[in-house]
Amino acid sequence: MPSIYDFANAEEIASYYKEKQSNSIPYLGRALFPRQKQLGLDLKWIKGAGGLPVALTPSNFDAKPTLRDRIGFSEIETEMPFFRESMRIGEKDRQDINNLMAARNSELIQPMLRNIFDDAAGLVSGAEVQAERMRMQLISTFGVSIEANRKAYTYDYDPNNDLTNHIETLAGTDMWSDTAASNPVEDIQSAQDTIEEETGERPTRAVCTRKTWNYLIQNESIRGDIIANGYASGGNLIMTDEIMRNYLSNKLGLTVTVYNKKYSKTVKNQSGNLFFPDDVFSLLPTGTLGNTYYGTTPEESDLMTGNSNADVQIVDTGIAVTTELETTPVNVKTTVSGIVLPSFERIDQVYVLNVHTA
Repeated sequence: MPSIYDFANAEEIASYYKEKQSNSIPYLGRALFPRQKQLGLDLKWIKGAGGLPVALTPSNFDAKPTLRDRIGFSEIETEMPFFRESMRIGEKDRQDINNLMAARNSELIQPMLRNIFDDAAGLVSGAEVQAERMRMQLISTFGVSIEANRKAYTYDYDPNNDLTNHIETLAGTDMWSDTAASNPVEDIQSAQDTIEEETGERPTRAVCTRKTWNYLIQNESIRGDIIANGYASGGNLIMTDEIMRNYLSNKLGLTVTVYNKKYSKTVKNQSGNLFFPDDVFSLLPTGTLGNTYYGTTPEESDLMTGNSNADVQIVDTGIAVTTELETTPVNVKTTVSGIVLPSFERIDQVYVLNVHTA
């Protein structure tokens, strides 16, 4: 008779996760920061203030960053955070599956296995949640603050404070929440002009949440401009997302993504948390902004060297799914681990507007 390990193994779990992912809406950050693989724990990336390509000076691990003050480039080296979480199949579930296998009742085995696979796939999804959280923090704050394995990690992608003028906080009647007095178009144009003057690249995209988008929908100066300049007709204009998108495209050459995707912080606390924060409007250049780098987890290292008796599969470029048969009691443990951190080579070409403060 087959054992539970014949069903609940890394290969089956990885295949199940990939099938689920093929039917889901991808994270925004995957397009902005494509996935890349690299060996080890250390990440190096280029931050360029001058907008020109430059060859990196070799730098040893644990060495200080090599600075190039003359043209404003620096090579930054850091260690990536390590995420790992495990789950076991409950003893009762294992006994139930064994009984059903003995009775050759495949119709009832499949729903139980699906529940087990859903739990395991949830671990893999959690690793990608962490990557998306970091990517959205980057484009909204220029930094990353995250916890992994009960250790807090903080990464400052502008350590020399070269880009403080690329993060602007509006106040008073300038805040977009004041839909009668604020002028978002002027704020956006000013931000675009700043980036273009400094880098030669004009932002053509933006990201915000539904709450921030609604400030634009309700803004009186935008409404008046739409009616006065024929972007839409009729004094009793009913503003829609389509009208606003067309207006911003024609007026500013800007395409806005309204990103309201959420995640839950813990299994017990299922309250939704936004990946991208409310009251922030981030302007981005065309193309990718950096890369999402995946390092080599201990489980993957064992797989590469052949020193592991566990079953290991790699999904999503660098997430390791490991299943291990335990003997006391006989059980299957599933572990998901990842080492991930995004680079941000085009940070100089991003502008962040904090459009409302409490």
